Amino acid sequence: MISDAPPPPGSNVRAFGHLLGESGIGFFATRALAQRLRRSFPRSLEGTPVLLPTENTSLRRSLEAWFAKRQIRPRVVGEFEDSALLHAFGRTGGRCSRPRRDPGEIASHYGLHLVGRVEEVRESFYAISVERRLTHPGVLAISRAARTELSR
Repeated sequence: MISDAPPPPGSNVRAFGHLLGESGIGFFATRALAQRLRRSFPRSLEGTPVLLPTENTSLRRSLEAWFAKRQIRPRVVGEFEDSALLHAFGRTGGRCSRPRRDPGEIASHYGLHLVGRVEEVRESFYAISVERRLTHPGVLAISRAARTELSR
């Protein structure tokens, strides 16, 4: 399983978290909106409707702390656990935060354009397994690919 957090300590399930890597995030919007918001990013997020991960995620908590530190109060209009659904709603004009990937890939796949990057907010990615050491060839291949992708 891939998760944004390791298994909680004291869990009844014997599981191990293997850090695959982490990434800063980017805020994305439709083309016209991204051009407008980019000019004074991150201040431009003040009062702007945004789509964010749900409150139970570490990414959301990090974003909330980042907003508070900068005294930015966006208007949260949607919360999503599923990143594909978040992007689908983002196509309708919403602003969303996502792990920083190749902005061209996000533009071509989702029709969203980079507003600004936030390297201080990091999203972590873990492989969760029942093995202390990853040994399955398929899991090892996924793990290597993720580490390569996230180290860019």
